[in-house]
Amino acid sequence: MPAILNPSLFILHHHPPLSTAVLSLRHHLNISLFSTSRTTLRVLSTSSSSVSIESSANHNVRTGRSGSSTSPPIEHDTVQKIDVNPPKGTRDFPPEDMRLRNWLFHNFREVSQQFGFEEVDFPVLESEALYIRKAGEEIRDQLYCFEDRGNRRVALRPELTPSLARLVIQKGKSVSLPLKWFAIGQCWRYERMTRGRRREHYQWNMDVIGVPDVTGEAELISAIITFFKRIGLTASDVGFKVSSRKVLQEVLRCYSVPESMFGRVCIIIDKIGKIPMDDIRKDLLSADMSEVAIEELLQVLSLKSLAKLEEKLGASGEALSDLKQLFSLAEKYGYSEWLQFDASIVRGLAYYTGIVFEGFDREGKLRAICGGGRYDRLLSTFGSDDLPACGFGFGDAVIVELLKERGLLPELNLQVENIVCSLDEELQGAASVVATILREKGQSVDLVLENKPLKWVFKRAARINAHRLILVGKAEWEKGMVNVKTLSTGEQLEIKLDELE
Repeated sequence: MPAILNPSLFILHHHPPLSTAVLSLRHHLNISLFSTSRTTLRVLSTSSSSVSIESSANHNVRTGRSGSSTSPPIEHDTVQKIDVNPPKGTRDFPPEDMRLRNWLFHNFREVSQQFGFEEVDFPVLESEALYIRKAGEEIRDQLYCFEDRGNRRVALRPELTPSLARLVIQKGKSVSLPLKWFAIGQCWRYERMTRGRRREHYQWNMDVIGVPDVTGEAELISAIITFFKRIGLTASDVGFKVSSRKVLQEVLRCYSVPESMFGRVCIIIDKIGKIPMDDIRKDLLSADMSEVAIEELLQVLSLKSLAKLEEKLGASGEALSDLKQLFSLAEKYGYSEWLQFDASIVRGLAYYTGIVFEGFDREGKLRAICGGGRYDRLLSTFGSDDLPACGFGFGDAVIVELLKERGLLPELNLQVENIVCSLDEELQGAASVVATILREKGQSVDLVLENKPLKWVFKRAARINAHRLILVGKAEWEKGMVNVKTLSTGEQLEIKLDELE
């Protein structure tokens, strides 16, 4: 067997100042410097003031032909504290925020069900191809996308409508039209953050599949307005800007702008009010529009009344017909005061084909509250036969900001009907019996799990807004009774266990 170089000898030979420390440690640990065992000494650090030496019985030493080795010693480095903030653009939901989210979602669901819609959901993780429809869409650059371990390109969903379309195609003729579906789901977009815009948000969608008439859009807008009213907003707080993609199509057709450029032009127009008009003109020039066509288009997009639009485009176009029908239906529904025509509204997604709308706050402090419209040709982009469809998306972030602005955020304190506490550690089991009885009767109970003084229990009861305090004492329990204190009045009674309700 070849000779083994003992690291301890290396230390003694090349580092004379360390000799005393090594020999002292050898004596203390009873280690032979000339042993051929796997016990070795390692110099971890040296300085003018200290020497750090470690003994390791499993140091990585090769012997003979085995080539075997053991894992290196665990370094006892200080564990670095993690950043306790969530990733940029995302949120935690501690209890108070979760109560607000649940309140909001409850109202979304109540309104949707009130209008006869059924709830659906989809995977947060979808195929990337679902969102790569047409070049130039801003959403392509905002995807959280990656290749999974099966070499598939996937993405966190940035919106819900493509998933809806996929599910409709999957169901095919097994479902009868029209479909009225709603969903509340988390969406992800890697975009610049502003007030009311994050990289993740929850979105409420309502969609009508299989109805070609503007009655679909009118019903959807009615649902949103019903929601606004439920949470205390009025037509003086918010409104809807309404237009049609067909307005833009008619103008582009007049100036022989290729149909293939339509989606790109829509994306540019959607930036009006967000970037300088000079930049809008430059972008339109790059989309093969002449300067004459650009000026005409911008003039039409500045129109704010249907009468002016009719003067410009004539009375025979589909765009004007659809818009007139929508405003007529708004009067029948009783929400015409919420609507206004604004030709510049086109929405940024390529799949819209007709009526489009956006909810906005009338003070103009926030970005769009919600938006939607008609998308009759979305299914064919996935290789299926088209179906007439319309829908909207309503995010959770902007509406909360608006409610803060208006002082309309609800007070959503924790509320528990009963707090149950044993007065003796030996009666903890008895207290759990009381809690179980009440819970089986449908009541909420906060059971005190530790032996706590009454002062603490009363503070706890106040914090959770408990209606009653139920005390389990030895004398009462032996009689099959408990003390019940109504906290709002201070009234206290002894009640038999079988009469507790």
